Amino acid sequence: MKSFIPDINRQETVISIRDLYKSFGGNHVLRGVNLDLHSGENIVVLGRSGTGKSVLIKVIVGLLYPDAGTVNVLGQEVPELGVHALRALRLKVGFCFQNGALYDSMTVGENLAFPLRRNEPGMSRKERDKRIEMVLEAIGLSHTIGQMPAELSGGQKKRIGIGRTLILRPAIMLYDEPTAGLDPITCTEINDLINEVQHRFKTSSIIITHDLTCAKSTGDTIAVLKEGRFIRRGNFNEVFSSEDELIREFYEYNFIQ
Repeated sequence: MKSFIPDINRQETVISIRDLYKSFGGNHVLRGVNLDLHSGENIVVLGRSGTGKSVLIKVIVGLLYPDAGTVNVLGQEVPELGVHALRALRLKVGFCFQNGALYDSMTVGENLAFPLRRNEPGMSRKERDKRIEMVLEAIGLSHTIGQMPAELSGGQKKRIGIGRTLILRPAIMLYDEPTAGLDPITCTEINDLINEVQHRFKTSSIIITHDLTCAKSTGDTIAVLKEGRFIRRGNFNEVFSSEDELIREFYEYNFIQ
């Protein structure tokens, strides 16, 4: 659970989605999604596999384009952005992939340096090294700076992936199944890190998961996606006081079986 009170500004919306539709042929994945992410807030999006959770965050960063609806991120309408404006916006939105997406041929330090060299070419070597050290300290992996990804555990790779996203100091973090495939102890470490990132770096986040422990630990708001629409939202207790069959099945699968 969180050891701090999140500094959420509900008067400032950093992501606003209205009447979002997305289909792939006859597969209607998103069917009128509405969502607001406020400054400083962690929203957890829950749903079964195939309900459109990952499609939603890909639309947010412009990797997929909606069939209908609006997607406003940091004051900009994403589907209307040209290539250069979209690239600039993506620098402010960190996308954490399930597998960490590290370059196997680079050390941890080189993996963290790569986005800085690419996106901030004027940064000095001293400043770059300082940024890398700061991020590694924040994620608790300073000792891995010279290691290769093959030498890391699954949990360490996830942490380094989060660190590489943080290196550019994004305003928004998008986490795609951050605890998938991890043991319970490592899951707890990742959940704690997501909270630490929110607290220390003042980020706003959308966390895609089907892990209720992750949802309960990290989410200020929980939103449940079913058949392409949000059917329930609120804090954890508010959401899981519902008698909706899907919501009860989620709870029982995670905490009873």
